[in-house]
Amino acid sequence: MRTPLCDMFGIEYPIFAFTHCRDVVAAVSKAGGLGVLGAVGFSPEQLEIELDWIDEHIGGKPYGVDTVMPQKIADVHGESADDLVAQIRAMIDDAHWRYVDELMDRFELPPLPSGEEAHGVIGWAEDVARQHLEVAFAHPIKLIANALGSPPHDVVERAHAAGVKVAALAGKAQHAQRHVNNGIDIIVAQGYEAGGHTGEVATMVLVPEVVDAVAPVPVLAAGGIGTGRHIAASLALGAQGVWMGSLWLTTAESNMSPATLEAYLEATSSDTVRSRCYTGKPARMLRNAWTEAWADPEGPGPLGMPLQNILTSEANARIARSGRKDLAFAPVGQIVGSMNRVQPVKDVMYRLVEEYIETVERLDQGLAAEAPSV
Repeated sequence: MRTPLCDMFGIEYPIFAFTHCRDVVAAVSKAGGLGVLGAVGFSPEQLEIELDWIDEHIGGKPYGVDTVMPQKIADVHGESADDLVAQIRAMIDDAHWRYVDELMDRFELPPLPSGEEAHGVIGWAEDVARQHLEVAFAHPIKLIANALGSPPHDVVERAHAAGVKVAALAGKAQHAQRHVNNGIDIIVAQGYEAGGHTGEVATMVLVPEVVDAVAPVPVLAAGGIGTGRHIAASLALGAQGVWMGSLWLTTAESNMSPATLEAYLEATSSDTVRSRCYTGKPARMLRNAWTEAWADPEGPGPLGMPLQNILTSEANARIARSGRKDLAFAPVGQIVGSMNRVQPVKDVMYRLVEEYIETVERLDQGLAAEAPSV
């Protein structure tokens, strides 16, 4: 399974694990892959705590940080999180506020305890993303990834000056070419099957298109990848490794709530939907009563990023406290149908490698059997 990316990062396997859980980051890197911590849900102060913990527990292995710096977003700037939230809230119309109140009443969501407030995820604002980067560059990271477009040129230049590689996700070959023109080192070709924000082109189609478009820049395949067979297929398509996110959600180290974990374990591969109801941009998640409510043509429809997440922040907090899996935001890819048991990260990594080896050996044997005798 060794590819040039293994030598680039000093890792044993070209398996890149995106996760919001620091324990998963450390476990994947210690098992021979490269863990990448998603920063968007953390305040800069909390991100500092998370990265300090990783530094102490990762045993000197390489890891990365994933941030979100959208190229097109509401123009908001502020010195504090409260400033940013206040600006965003002021941009939301009354009809949307009324609809959220109606949904909270309809689903009988219990109010938050006195004194507890919900601010929503503000990491999608550039000011916060840059604070995340300031924190990240103070740690021995090896990779910065951007989930929505190329990072600004000054960020790319700073990363390169620090010896840090830069990756960016792409859902079309044109996006990948634009990333390369902007100095990106690694392209993550993320297909339609992926969890979270994703485009409309399937992985099997997208990966070779991107590989051909950006060669010799290395490509990671993403979307619907959860087995060693998928990794073998990705490498056969020209990728130099894989970027996996959903698979780690049901590992023993994951910090999923019991309700969300149960929802993942019970779901089939046809139980997901791409919806704008949580972030404002199309993201794949488990279909439930909340996603259906925002797809209702009688409703006002979701707002753009980051307005939608701020709009629904109180509702999301109340849903989380209620423990209701029929309403909880559960981002995940179509591979969820194969995520039906909880395993330690180490065992998952071992299974991926063993399946990959078995797949390649089976292909070699099949090709040898079909070769004409001389």
